[in-house]
Amino acid sequence: MKEDKQHVVITGATKGLGAALVEEFTGMGWRVNGCGSSASGEGALARVDVTDAAAVSAWAEGVGVPDLLINNAAIINGNAPLWDVSAEEFSRVMDVNLKGVHYVIRAFLPGMIARGGGVVVNLSSGWGRSTSPEVAPYCCTKWGIEGLTSALADDLQAADSKVAAVALNPGVIDTDMLRGCFGEAAEGHRTAKEWAVTAAPYLAALSERDSGAAVTAP
Repeated sequence: MKEDKQHVVITGATKGLGAALVEEFTGMGWRVNGCGSSASGEGALARVDVTDAAAVSAWAEGVGVPDLLINNAAIINGNAPLWDVSAEEFSRVMDVNLKGVHYVIRAFLPGMIARGGGVVVNLSSGWGRSTSPEVAPYCCTKWGIEGLTSALADDLQAADSKVAAVALNPGVIDTDMLRGCFGEAAEGHRTAKEWAVTAAPYLAALSERDSGAAVTAP
């Protein structure tokens, strides 16, 4: 039997947008589970490396089937032209931002399909729909998220599933990631907490009709 309380699972939940969403969804009365590489492992936040498929699978088994799955975990390369990015750094960005999303989807989506509904939100970026210098690896992954999400929506439709897949551009938010790229120029944008006040209800309202959409948070 499905619980009365809505259930959201959020990756990258220990800082930035993820942590702000955890706080906002909790305040909205949702049951929240999250993971992060720096989590204490206590309560609803688990210490999970999304690049470890076995760890993600084990975590999903303990968490259960969510109504809303938010793939937020991501990293960015240090500012550099593509030819100066090391092979190791490039691979790490791919592993977290793309492979990690795949591992989380593999772990949670079958249960959502079997239950007959839910929404998967994969966080994209303005750099998933445009580009800038010195962030080519990050842009590559976020453009990849856009394509992956659209194709996932096609898969779900072909399987006659009522689960939706949506790519979300969160907009420009004053986070550690943005400051790492722009320095003081990041100041003046909304904080993650301010963003979550409008973003969480927007995410909560997504449904099957939105599947395949590339949306931007209010």
